[in-house]
Amino acid sequence: MELTQDKINLIEKLIKNDRKFANNEDLYDDFFNEMCKRSMPIVNTITSDVTLEAYLRKIATTSIVNVLKDSGRLRRTRSGYTPVKNVSLQDENETSEKYANAKIEYKIIDFDSNPEDIAVKNEVLQSIVNSLYKINDAEPEKQYLKIYKLRYDEGMTQKEIANELNLSQAEISKRLFKLMEKVKKAFN
Repeated sequence: MELTQDKINLIEKLIKNDRKFANNEDLYDDFFNEMCKRSMPIVNTITSDVTLEAYLRKIATTSIVNVLKDSGRLRRTRSGYTPVKNVSLQDENETSEKYANAKIEYKIIDFDSNPEDIAVKNEVLQSIVNSLYKINDAEPEKQYLKIYKLRYDEGMTQKEIANELNLSQAEISKRLFKLMEKVKKAFN
């Protein structure tokens, strides 16, 4: 999978605009590589420029923090991350008091409401729906779509579906299994 020049430019811009990039310019290649490694699985699936930039901004922050930690320039403390060069080992008491009162907060990312995750989930769900309709159209006598809706939309048990459709519970189980196999096959 290859990145287009516009995505490379966006990644470069986001890295250079991150506040942790200042005084760490020598690690640019590491930041870039880490960011590409973290974003490659999804970057080419996002079609909205706004969504892509929001996603990459979060990835940039995480990537830069990880590279700084790995390079020994950032240290995790009880109150968050502290740049190592700002911690004086000579006057430990003064530094301890100074940093004991400092409060660093990081937002917890709620992945359920993350625009990128929502976009990916919607695409996957739409693919499943499309597959279900194709499978049902190929074998309408099997009532795959109706069984799926009763099971997953209505929350009915296999036994309840069997009673509803006047079939055996074993037949419903068999059809649900075949349906899931067909949906998996449609994704491959």
